[in-house]
Amino acid sequence: MGDSVMTTPSIKKIFDTYQNPQVIFIGSKVSLDIFRSFPGDNQFIELKKNWYELLKISRKYKHIDLFLSYRSSWRSSLLKLLIQSSVKFQFQKNQYNNMHQVAKYFCFTTNALGLQDRNPGKLILYPKKNSKKNNSIVIGINPGAAYGSAKRWTLEGFMGLVRMLSGQNYKLILFGSKKEIDLSNQIEGYLKKIGYENYENLCGKTTIHDLKAQISVLNLFITGDSGPMHIAAAYEVPSICIFGPTKYKETSQWENSNSKILRTKLDCQPCMERVCPLGHHKCMKDISFLEVYSEAMKLVKKIY
Repeated sequence: MGDSVMTTPSIKKIFDTYQNPQVIFIGSKVSLDIFRSFPGDNQFIELKKNWYELLKISRKYKHIDLFLSYRSSWRSSLLKLLIQSSVKFQFQKNQYNNMHQVAKYFCFTTNALGLQDRNPGKLILYPKKNSKKNNSIVIGINPGAAYGSAKRWTLEGFMGLVRMLSGQNYKLILFGSKKEIDLSNQIEGYLKKIGYENYENLCGKTTIHDLKAQISVLNLFITGDSGPMHIAAAYEVPSICIFGPTKYKETSQWENSNSKILRTKLDCQPCMERVCPLGHHKCMKDISFLEVYSEAMKLVKKIY
């Protein structure tokens, strides 16, 4: 999800470069759902995890003018080999250094298109930001991360945070995928235990379209390095972004002026591992809920 959102300036550049292009999006269901609202008569193919599906796709589409892949995986390499197009480009993650991921994808795209433009502009999601106004402060909390447990802030941290936020009587909305229901249910259970009712648990209950709509109208979003974090960036939602093992300079929110990164500064960072290889998870455990709460209140006071 996050990578798909970070490619949106690149995808828009393709639409801007060619007049009414016929675009075929190939990818996972989640990634395709990010682009289904893009304008144009586009086609969408959900990619299955076997080579035979790649062969079927290559046989079905025999007149591709330009093939672009934003993945460097073996499946992407195989599809590039099989697809019948005289012009093919595949993103290589080590080709662009010291750049944000959005800029990497954009440079890859403009190089493929033979353009000199190196300014991605802002992230773009359709539909545009919901104009609905909240009557009170609504704070979204996204405790999960699809990449692995190392990217997740601690459950104890989130419980301490929601306890502090409950004292302000803000409405809290819990987000996450179906894989993170257990995590959000534990936080919901804690809210019930302390008698707080001004919350909504949407974990595992939203489509991508619904997720975009819900995040777009938040007053504040508190999250780890995740796909929903990039959706919040696209809608320029004020955000507290908790980083641990990943490269914050490459995958932080893109061009969100009200984004605050919280991280520790350990010698082992960034390890880029799914699970803490040292077993202590200090890059996340050393970020206290009081620190997150303090920064959240600073953003709320600054903006509202």
